[in-house]
Amino acid sequence: MLAPRDTAVSTEWRPLADLAGLAAEWRALARRAAERNVFYEPDFALPAAEALAPDIGAVLVRGNEPHRLIGVFPCRILRRRYGVRLPLLAAWTHPFAPLGTPLVDHDAVAPAVAGFLDHIADDARLPKLLLLPCQVEDGPVAAAFAAAIARRGGRSAAFGRHQRALLAPSGARVGYLEAALGGKKRKELRRQRRRLDEAGSVAFTMAREPAEVTAALADFLALETRGWKGRAGTAAAQDGTIRQFIEAALAGLAAHGQARVARLVSGDRTVAMGIMFTSGSGAWFWKIAYDEDVSRASPGVQLTLDLTDAILRDGAIEWCDSCASAEHAMIDSIWRERRTLVDHLIALESGLQFALVHRSERIRRRAHATARKLRDLLARP
Repeated sequence: MLAPRDTAVSTEWRPLADLAGLAAEWRALARRAAERNVFYEPDFALPAAEALAPDIGAVLVRGNEPHRLIGVFPCRILRRRYGVRLPLLAAWTHPFAPLGTPLVDHDAVAPAVAGFLDHIADDARLPKLLLLPCQVEDGPVAAAFAAAIARRGGRSAAFGRHQRALLAPSGARVGYLEAALGGKKRKELRRQRRRLDEAGSVAFTMAREPAEVTAALADFLALETRGWKGRAGTAAAQDGTIRQFIEAALAGLAAHGQARVARLVSGDRTVAMGIMFTSGSGAWFWKIAYDEDVSRASPGVQLTLDLTDAILRDGAIEWCDSCASAEHAMIDSIWRERRTLVDHLIALESGLQFALVHRSERIRRRAHATARKLRDLLARP
């Protein structure tokens, strides 16, 4: 039986690159979003799409009363994910955007999600199997998807459930770091701080204004290139397309007060830098680089401590996502809260194809995990 259509919304599929003219309306939706995702806002998503995935599209959902944008769902079609022609529609994530939660109006979560699924069901160009990676497991958007799939009689399965560090103190912020770090760890960090201070007075600064952010980004890219990423050939500045994307994204976000670049100096020497994005009351600690010549003083950790203190003192920021991998040795010991993320495989209707893709996805992930373990073993001295 076909699921009833929500006539209170209208939908369309558009190439993401064509949405620059909707940037103002898109930003307005981001401000109303039930769950913030700076990586899906136009100032980040448009330059990212141009650099990384020109084939990216998006389903736009509009409410009819009032007539306004209530959902932006960036997606791409994966035609041969399993080595055979078995296409999927996947929410867009990539190494620079570790969150796949769509922008959905907080006053219209259910109709926006239902409208998105209705459009997929009706659009002959789009696969009927969905992969939604890096979704916040316990958020309102995930709940709306679960309810909509149940109403349609569809199927879903969860993969890759993991937790990453989150700074989101529920109580008093004063004393957070002291409570998070044991006495022995604090003593060692103070000793390392003194080592930096002996080389020159240590200071922490934060660039916020657009011109300051642009100048600080150039220093960040240079610092990253001098480290292990530069030696491996993977630093952002070594790829002109990636560098252009990052510069455009930070310039666009900074123009709206959403980009900050933290810096830790010892005397006149920059020893660590970090990039943070904000959206509403949320933030993302996106990138970090440090001077490996002073690695014994843990400059990256020292920067993170100062950045944490700055966030805790900022009443406008309620939480900050570390953007780190699960069980990250450094950030997990400092930020004690956790964000649970999961990848959802969804079929709009029950059928054999879902079972086939479900099995193929399990095999694919198992093979990737085995390959990672083998790589790590071979990398050991």
